[in-house]
Amino acid sequence: MQYKTQGTCSTAINIEVKDGIIESVQFIGGCNGNTQGISALVKGMTTEEAIRRLKGIKCGFKSTSCPDQLARALEGMQ
Repeated sequence: MQYKTQGTCSTAINIEVKDGIIESVQFIGGCNGNTQGISALVKGMTTEEAIRRLKGIKCGFKSTSCPDQLARALEGMQ
């Protein structure tokens, strides 16, 4: 699934989930090192746990962030 982000430097997130487990995450754009780190950390995690950990994280003065956008995308998949 591809999720179009809002309010972040990344423009989209490609997400693969199977049976509630995150198989892969790829951010399009954004801070390359940070988004690769997020992707590596959530691989193998349940969608519920990722949402719990990432939802509400802000980036600077923005009201959202790449991790928060990932949480929103995962919520939309449930």
